[in-house]
Amino acid sequence: MNTYIRHMVKAKIFAGVEKKSRAAADAPKTDAKAFHAVVDSRRSVRVYADEPVPKAVVDACLDAALKAPNSSNLQVWEIHHVVDASKKQALVEACLSQPAAATAPELFVFVARPDLWRRNAAWMIEAFDRQPEVPDSAYQYYQKIVPLVYNMGPLGIFTPLKWLAFNLRGLQRPTPREPVGKWGMRIWAHKSTALACAHFMLAMRAHGFDTCPMEGLDSKRVKRILGLPRAAGVTMAISAGRRAEGGIYGPRMRFDSKHFIHRH
Repeated sequence: MNTYIRHMVKAKIFAGVEKKSRAAADAPKTDAKAFHAVVDSRRSVRVYADEPVPKAVVDACLDAALKAPNSSNLQVWEIHHVVDASKKQALVEACLSQPAAATAPELFVFVARPDLWRRNAAWMIEAFDRQPEVPDSAYQYYQKIVPLVYNMGPLGIFTPLKWLAFNLRGLQRPTPREPVGKWGMRIWAHKSTALACAHFMLAMRAHGFDTCPMEGLDSKRVKRILGLPRAAGVTMAISAGRRAEGGIYGPRMRFDSKHFIHRH
């Protein structure tokens, strides 16, 4: 516990910026109107037309999903594109045979993999080794902080110690309190994977196709179909295709934003 607190205190990654005031940097030009058109036209499609999604579009949207922001850039996700006919039928049944799955030309399962943090941290360090200049703080983060934060120990034996360390340090200064324990790690991984899901669905709409996120499924059966290990978690299945006539069940309904947006 003392080692954990000491490394948290010494972590250069959390050091303040040298200059408090900086000029704005140039960034790629964007089209806000086009982006909001994509957002506004995205709907959850329940019935699809009998029309395939071109492979180039699928590949581009998968690439967009993998560019989603994620915690510590550890990318603890997998995307399973189910193309085998028998597996696809089994997945439809595991998704309760709902029309959004049964009529979809393409089916994907987004999977959270909190168990892969160690492998991916090693990949980050290997990537740093191939770059000409990487700050020491970046190496320190992946070599010291990442293992301390995400390693819960065999059978989660470090969990109570981490909980105590978080809370003791939090009495004196701002302290990250999560993730703690195997359930905390699952939540942590699902949050990043959900961001990839959003990127994927918006990318499909930008290419003129539609999607439907599905949580109404039998996750145990889905994991069996895909051959996933116990530590993996199904974030959601997403169907994709071109919306059919009547494939959207009514107009979009959202509650008044005043109930959800709070300014302090």
